[in-house]
Amino acid sequence: MFNAKVFIENSLQEIKKTVGDNRVISACSGGVDSTTVTVLVHKTVGEKLVAVFIDDGLRREGEPEFVVKTLKNLKIKTKYIDAKEEFFQVFKGKTDAEEKRKAFREKFYSTLGKVAKEEKIQFIAQGTIKADVIETVKGIKSQHNVLEQIGINPQIYGYKIIEPLKELFKPEVRMVARQLGLPKEISERMPFPGPALSLRVLGEVTPEKTAIVRKATQIVEQETNGLSTFQNFAVLHNDKATGIKNEKRVYGNIITVRIVNSTDAITAQATQVPYDKLMKISKRITEEIPSVVRCLYDITDKPPATIEFE
Repeated sequence: MFNAKVFIENSLQEIKKTVGDNRVISACSGGVDSTTVTVLVHKTVGEKLVAVFIDDGLRREGEPEFVVKTLKNLKIKTKYIDAKEEFFQVFKGKTDAEEKRKAFREKFYSTLGKVAKEEKIQFIAQGTIKADVIETVKGIKSQHNVLEQIGINPQIYGYKIIEPLKELFKPEVRMVARQLGLPKEISERMPFPGPALSLRVLGEVTPEKTAIVRKATQIVEQETNGLSTFQNFAVLHNDKATGIKNEKRVYGNIITVRIVNSTDAITAQATQVPYDKLMKISKRITEEIPSVVRCLYDITDKPPATIEFE
């Protein structure tokens, strides 16, 4: 039986043993995994920690402000980095899912490397969990935060990596977050991929496409707030379809809604959402996003599908 209190005690000792009196950067996106790691490291090294939020332009609506405010409320020194233009630049011309994941990973770690060099810090803490490692090692998909497990030495970026949660699945991470006293909006927060909305834009990732899927995601999350499901989101297709807007035939965007239940993200089950709720989601998406003419619902489990489309 997993004991969160014992895990925290052991983790604090292990982190202290690893970093000693050195300063540490925590890569914090605001999700339960990265925030839990940030708090664990902060409890160990205190003011020697700098939490870094990289604004890659791929986050949910209002997320950068939410994350920075949350970290400051936790009394953790925070550094905000506006890297939106740089991230969109690396996606130019890329349509293959794995190619996009690897491009994101390279830009993410090189950005952290710049901060580490500026701050003269040798250790980066991150929220890698067991599901990330399993899926990357098996070749199912490349999780951006898995390096050493697939033979990539993080020191090429100028630092060493600390991964206190790498043997835990999501439910255990939530138990640790609760034990640490994190607010519910963090401990119970719905999973969100590290490469964020770039995984939910099929084809080349652009600011314009990201804005569409960001708005669709906001609608899906608002309308499914009471479902108690594992992950609810929208995907923007690369293809287009015919539709009718303002009594005229148009060639517009297609959005697919994905709502699944899972415990560990290794398997997942498509949720039987009430039809009237699906209709409301479709109506809002097609009315509030002018370019969208069709809204679909994915009823495929994992496997054979993955949770994300890319």
